[in-house]
Amino acid sequence: MDTSSTIAMFLHFGLLGIGCLAIAEKFIPLFPSYVLLMLLGLTVSDGASLAMTIVATSVGSVVGALGWYGLGRALGSQRIERLVRTYGKYVLLRPSFYQQLTDAYRGNHFWVTLIGQTLPTVRIYLALPAGVLQLEPRAFVTATAIGTVIWNMPFLSLGYVLRDSGQDPVSIGFWVVAILVAVEVAIILGLRLYTHASRGRASRRRAPSPPPRLWRRSHETPVVPVSVRLAHA
Repeated sequence: MDTSSTIAMFLHFGLLGIGCLAIAEKFIPLFPSYVLLMLLGLTVSDGASLAMTIVATSVGSVVGALGWYGLGRALGSQRIERLVRTYGKYVLLRPSFYQQLTDAYRGNHFWVTLIGQTLPTVRIYLALPAGVLQLEPRAFVTATAIGTVIWNMPFLSLGYVLRDSGQDPVSIGFWVVAILVAVEVAIILGLRLYTHASRGRASRRRAPSPPPRLWRRSHETPVVPVSVRLAHA
């Protein structure tokens, strides 16, 4: 069964099928998620259906992320790293990439999760190290939901707008992804520069003052401690 017929089969089940497609996309990366979202947007008939499709795909994506989170939390660090080394290359999850995702959580967990849900490939696997690190579940779900809506809404809306235009949604989706990633990279770099500058100012404020001088300038009479004067008296 090819991909298009599989999507058509799920669409027969309405919003439930759309949600299941969003879950499957988190585990079976057959093609970029923005392609799936724009194809789903092409099938939407009106604004109300578009809103419900955004909700259904977002809920499905969050459920899929919770699946990765639960897997990481249940198996733990050593077993997950062993599985990634053995099988990760077959699902675009190489050990070096997994380590980068884990290292990303050295920063603010909420914002790392939120921003990660708007980055290609990262949005699929970021929940795995989140589960291994046992991040607070409610904050994880909240950040994942917000980031998922930010990712899903533009592509579903674009598909909806382009459904009768004859434009190629895949090529347009590619440029939208490129613009989103460029904006996110600029924001991340700006935040890093701001954080670095703030830490520099804070360290300068905390810098210790120089110790008091025990001697006067060279042309002045030196200050001799009292104990030394008494010893020579």
